[in-house]
Formats: sequence, C-alpha cells, structure tokens
Amino acid sequence: MASVAYTSHLARFFPGLSDERVDGATVADIVRELDRRHPGLASYLVDERGRLRQHVNIFVGESSVRDRERLSDGVASDARLFIAQALSGG
Repeated sequence: MASVAYTSHLARFFPGLSDERVDGATVADIVRELDRRHPGLASYLVDERGRLRQHVNIFVGESSVRDRERLSDGVASDARLFIAQALSGG
C-alpha cells in the first residue's frame, strides 16, 4: 500500500485526515479511495471531469504528477504520495 501525506490546510476541512496507507495502481485509484474514506475530499482535489485542480499538486515520490487530466500515473505499492493544495489570496 502506498503512503499518503497531506498539507495541514486540508486537515482543517477534513478533521480526521492524517497520513495513511492506501491501495491503488494509479493516482486516480488513490483519489477515489481517499474520497471513499473522506467523503468530499475529491472535490477539493479534482474537478467534475476528474482533472487535477489548478492549485493542487500531487507528488509521487519526488515527482509531480505528469498526467493532470486522467491521473493515470502509476503508483508502486511502496510509493510515498504527498498532496498539496496551494493557498491563494493576500
């Protein structure tokens, strides 16, 4: 199972959110499973077509997700994912 970590910003909206292990072959699989565990989380991460939102980045290891449209990047069982939602405003 892959290890998933989050920026603290997301935990404000999802109080039970903490680093966790998730099974999935692609980033899209991981996002679906996270949304199952934390209903509504996917709406913060992806748009209605399943594309990664503009101000969200998901890293698999040290690399940013390449396929922001379908989230088809592969995820190894020992991978470490980091989900970051950028904050904007002043």
